[in-house]
Amino acid sequence: MSNTNRLAALSEAGVSIWLDDLSRERLNTGNLAALISEKHVVGVTTNPTIFAGALSKGAAYDEQVRELAARGADIDATVREITTTDVRNACDLFRQTWQASGGKDGRVSIEVDPRLAHDTERTVAEALDLWKTVDRPNLMVKIPATVEGLPAITRVLAEGISVNVTLIFSVARYQAVMEAFLAGIEQAKANGHDISGIQSVASFFVSRVDSEVDKRLDAIGTPEAQALKGEAAIANARLAYAAYEATFATERWTALEQAGAKPQRPLWASTGVKDPAYSDTRYVDELVVDNVVNTMPEKTLDAVADHAQLRGDTVTGTGEQAQEVFDALEQAGIDIEDVYAVLETEGVDKFEKSWAELLETVGGQLRKAGA
Repeated sequence: MSNTNRLAALSEAGVSIWLDDLSRERLNTGNLAALISEKHVVGVTTNPTIFAGALSKGAAYDEQVRELAARGADIDATVREITTTDVRNACDLFRQTWQASGGKDGRVSIEVDPRLAHDTERTVAEALDLWKTVDRPNLMVKIPATVEGLPAITRVLAEGISVNVTLIFSVARYQAVMEAFLAGIEQAKANGHDISGIQSVASFFVSRVDSEVDKRLDAIGTPEAQALKGEAAIANARLAYAAYEATFATERWTALEQAGAKPQRPLWASTGVKDPAYSDTRYVDELVVDNVVNTMPEKTLDAVADHAQLRGDTVTGTGEQAQEVFDALEQAGIDIEDVYAVLETEGVDKFEKSWAELLETVGGQLRKAGA
């Protein structure tokens, strides 16, 4: 199977391929446009870590930073201007994809300030401001699935804004996210919004689960524990999909669907493989199912194009087997609730650290431009 054929086959299986990266360089060089036309990429996700990396490399942002410095913009305003400019331009690039897919794809995500992850009110305010600032119908605002983020998700959806819910690790939290989504769409309908135009995805993180669980299995060290390495993440995602199927088969959802609502699709995030002992396409190969998104770094995209082992739907009907994996993990001594708590805390902390690095980089660039 050729490179293009593998990616085409993945798309035809119902998996929307989104790139987990965005930079001014990708936009200016035509790289992103090429990925759209040649590699079946139909969306882009960003996060603080991605922007911190983009700003730290090359001179693509120098001209805009100089202009902002001349206007006396502070660090926060400069970061906002730079990131929303990239996202707006990416939205324009994906506009045709958005139209061709009926609004389902062609989406570009921008995340609220990660320092607000535990502040409901400010998360809502920031999401509304980002929506107005970018001013593109194919934008998605990313809100973390923290306890405080859940009511923010509902309130932002109720305003008719498309939402990408991020940092989901457990099925229990995912169920709470779906409840927040349903409530938000119900409120949006009551508020008079055209709910057929609201899209949402739930970003379920994959590889980080294996990283944390495998570390704990190594510490336990028994043959039974070792045999379970590399099993948790895929089983976790498959259980999430079973929860998705159950939620979107209810009468509550059917009523919304008949009013024009679109389901909140599962999105497989963190699909770059971190352990070299595993196949670098495993979090794609093993999570193929209709009506999901897989957002992947370009390295993973290239690996999938080159040697993915696609064999059709690898998720439907796997819930019982996936539960057996978690039963075995519990028997082996893994405290899975603690795994989820650690991963959520680390996820928020990592994004906060990246945001601080982004602010520091931009501060240095502003000082240099104003010198």
